[in-house]
Amino acid sequence: MSPDGEQRPPEPPDNQPEYKVYRSRRGLFSRLKGADLSGLRDRASFPSWRPRKRDDPGLPPPRRGRVNPRRVLKWVGLAALAWILISLVAFGVSAQIQSFKLSGEAGKTLHGNPFLLPSAQTILVLGTDARPPGAGDGNTSEECFEQQSKGEKPHKPCYEGEFRADTLMLVRAGGGTFRKLSIPRDTYAEIPGNAPTKINAAFAYGGAALQIKTIEQFLGIQIDHVAIVDFTGFEDLIDAVGGVKVNVPHKLCADISGGAGGGQGGVTLRLHKGENTLDGEKALAYSRVRHVSECPGKGKSVYSLGGYDDLDRERAQQEVINGIKGRLTDPLRLPYNFLHGPIIGWEAPKAFVSDMGFFTMPQLILSAAIGGSSEAHVLCSSPKEHCGEGPEGSIEAPDSARRAAVHKLIDG
Repeated sequence: MSPDGEQRPPEPPDNQPEYKVYRSRRGLFSRLKGADLSGLRDRASFPSWRPRKRDDPGLPPPRRGRVNPRRVLKWVGLAALAWILISLVAFGVSAQIQSFKLSGEAGKTLHGNPFLLPSAQTILVLGTDARPPGAGDGNTSEECFEQQSKGEKPHKPCYEGEFRADTLMLVRAGGGTFRKLSIPRDTYAEIPGNAPTKINAAFAYGGAALQIKTIEQFLGIQIDHVAIVDFTGFEDLIDAVGGVKVNVPHKLCADISGGAGGGQGGVTLRLHKGENTLDGEKALAYSRVRHVSECPGKGKSVYSLGGYDDLDRERAQQEVINGIKGRLTDPLRLPYNFLHGPIIGWEAPKAFVSDMGFFTMPQLILSAAIGGSSEAHVLCSSPKEHCGEGPEGSIEAPDSARRAAVHKLIDG
């Protein structure tokens, strides 16, 4: 107490630092509202030892946190990543299942390795003229159709010469390239162990293994991988990506397997000049056209301009392949492909029976995206290649034409 009788706080010791007291500035709206101590009173009146229940009347209502944009973006990103991962796993598993179906003999003739993306390799894409039972092209039995779909050499109850290759296309993919070379099915060639004839007969005599050996001998190259087209899976893949766009230089009309009204499960094509969007069934029919018919209405059609040959057919097949590739790599299709990712991932490998499984098939898709789109190249389609007519209506391709085609495929 001070000498004058007034009580004062004790003086701080000499060795204790002085403390400064600051007055906080009152907020702009602090005068308009009083202090809210109700929350503190509620907590003070609620004993800390008492277990709390969500509906306890003594517990103050829970505070709702504000929506955090960063947290929302985080969960959206994780969900998108999970969706992409599911799509990739579906693709890989489906590709691996398809690889188990390939004939063992065909697999032994290949020279490739699993690392397709860093270095270019050559892939043989095969399609056969056999159709699933009930599809309208002949009376293919289930057993015989299964044999040819796996690339097996025909055995009982099937017989040699029944199913020939309908599509022969070489794809050079990897190392930043993606080029294609189609071989007309009527090209005259030496077939190991058999008399020389049209090159597509090799499949009918010895399955995919003999077809691979024949093309290697014919062109002087090595085949690294093979993909046999599964027509049902091919249609499903095109439908999964929303159809494909093809550019038709002139009106084209054709009736495949008797047409839509023939009662044999056929397809009728009526394509106008320019860009056409085709579903899976019509895209497959377009790639199989051999004979065209006159189109109704005015304007020139392929029929009136001289008809349709195997070279036109090979170009159509390459255009369908480019159409699928375009759908999968088009930036404007990204939202659609993302939403349908697991479906596309599951259906895409089912279009082929191939040795490329879980690890290699995704690299083929990446190679297609990186390599861009090259123009369609068909053996003997250029007058400079000096191809002539061979025995039995076949196409005779001289060595110079073969070397030029291989050089363009391998070296670009």
